[in-house]
Formats: sequence, C-alpha cells, structure tokens
Amino acid sequence: MTPSRKLMLGAALATACLASQVQAQTPAQAQGSMPAAVATTGTMVVVPANGEISVPNDQARVTLQVEEQDKDKATAASRVNQKMKQGIELLKRQDPQATLKSYGYYTYAVYAEPPQVTPQQPRQPAKARAVVGWRVGQYLEMTTENLSALPKTVASAQSLLNLNGLQFGLSPAAARKLDEALVKATYRNLEERVGFIANAMHRAPSDAVIETVDFEGSGNYAAPAAAPMAKAAMMRSDMVQENASVAEPSFEPGESTVNMRLVGKVRFK
Repeated sequence: MTPSRKLMLGAALATACLASQVQAQTPAQAQGSMPAAVATTGTMVVVPANGEISVPNDQARVTLQVEEQDKDKATAASRVNQKMKQGIELLKRQDPQATLKSYGYYTYAVYAEPPQVTPQQPRQPAKARAVVGWRVGQYLEMTTENLSALPKTVASAQSLLNLNGLQFGLSPAAARKLDEALVKATYRNLEERVGFIANAMHRAPSDAVIETVDFEGSGNYAAPAAAPMAKAAMMRSDMVQENASVAEPSFEPGESTVNMRLVGKVRFK
C-alpha cells in the first residue's frame, strides 16, 4: 500500500470516528438545552388591572367676587351687599337652572403707610398705624351644566362682579353613567392580562379560575380622596364699574379622564 493511500485511509477512519461521537453526544446535548416543564397546577397569580376613560366635561363651577373699599366701613359693606344682591338676581335670570352659593364674607382694615425712615433720623418707638379705610368683600359660587350659555352668563355677571375662578368637570349624573363603562373596561383589562399570563405559562386561558376581584386595589378599602375637577387657569379681574359692558369670554370645557384599578387573584387548575 502506497503512502498516499495509507494517508487517505487514515483520514477516512478519523472522520467516521468523529461522526459516531457526534451522533452519540447530540441527544444528550439536545436534552440539556430544553428546560424542564414547570408544574403550574394550583398556582395562585395576583393580577393588577386598570381601566381609563376620557369624556367631555359637562359642568362648570364659576367663582365670582365683589370687593369694595371706603373710609367708612358701613358704606363699603352696603355697596358689597347691593352688588351681590344684584349679581345673584342677574345670574338667576341668565341661567335659572344654575346652583348658587355665597360664602367668604370678609372685612379688613386698611392701614396708613408706615413713615419713611432715613439713616440720619434717630430711631423712633413703633406706633400703631392709623386705620384709613376698610376693605369688604364676598364670594359667590355658581355651578351649571348650561355650558353653551356660559360665556354670555359670565359676561353679564362681570358688569357687577369679578370673575375669580373657573373649573370644568363632570356632573354627578355623568359620573354615575360613566361608572358602568369604567367597571367593564377595567374587568376587560383583567381578562386580557390573565390570557397573557396563561400563554406565558403554557396554559390555556380556560384553565384559569378567578377567585377574588378587588376593585379597591389589593385590600385598600379606604376610599381615596376625590380627584379635583379639571381646572382652567385661575383668573382674577380688576374692579369694574357697575353696569359696564363686558365682552363675552371664551371657554373650552375640555375633558376629564377617570380611571379605576382592581386586583384579581387567579388560580390555575
């Protein structure tokens, strides 16, 4: 046998030996690369879910104010009382369905400016400042669902009162109607998440049994603080002359976003 043939025969034998070794090791290696199945029978899973809905605001809360200043306290109070009475009557004519609430009546003394002190002057003992006038005022809150007429109503009121604040939000009736849709959206999110978890566990969603649904959020049964109404920019206008004509303001009620959170306990069969 020539050397070249011996070399070719040796190479063939080596190749055959290597192939047999690979065939013997492949099943073991393949078995080691596949993770063992994890038993999930009876597993309890805690699943949080959320629901969120945005709806247009249908209610406005307007804060109006009247304030007068005079050297005589009784005169300032009389003007405030008269303007507030006229303002209430005007609002009732403009929007009969609106709810009005007056509050925050105040009376403050206005003191004289302290005397100017220069470095050259000797220090004088402090003296009580003289009362030079009185500032009297009162607030009025109007709640209405007549948003289409709101600019005209506010403009009419501004001929007597100052627009101090404006908030838009949902009426109680709208909030009650929204509750049903919010519960459905939140529960639907829970079902979706249970399906995702079941697929990740290589289980069918039908194997999951919901044992507990907590709409307060994982045992937190204390009612959370009510979310504030969506606020527009707080506004305060200067004193206006009685019976002055005021152009109608522009308002955009916007929308409110309400949400709900629940926690479900799910057990797999």
